[in-house]
Amino acid sequence: MAASSSSSAPTTPTKSSVNASNKDKIALKLMRVSGQTHTFYFTPAHSASDVAKHVFDSWPENWTEDTVNTHAVLRLIYQGRFLHGNATLGALKIPVGKTTVMHLVSRETLPEPHSQDQQSQEKTGERRCRLCCAIL
Repeated sequence: MAASSSSSAPTTPTKSSVNASNKDKIALKLMRVSGQTHTFYFTPAHSASDVAKHVFDSWPENWTEDTVNTHAVLRLIYQGRFLHGNATLGALKIPVGKTTVMHLVSRETLPEPHSQDQQSQEKTGERRCRLCCAIL
């Protein structure tokens, strides 16, 4: 979904308090590695890649550190996980009318997801032998 001038387009808040039209939107407070933050407004239908593109196109003036040349390297982290570009805010069950904090980082690629077996081992602390051993 591309940003447009319609009512579903992402918006950047003004210095005044949030107006009534933003009450039906998701307020994303994006935090950079430098600690700088900025709040943007989106609808639940917007995807992580929509967010990245809008942030790139509306880059806050006070974000002078770690600027990027393309929106394609901007990655969102929510609840400790990198979001894939097609993940929508609605699918993540992010509440409308409230502020949600996400981290925004510059990264060329997403890390490889762990296999189910690796995740299970990490949670339980188990290590399994990958070789079939026979005791004689």
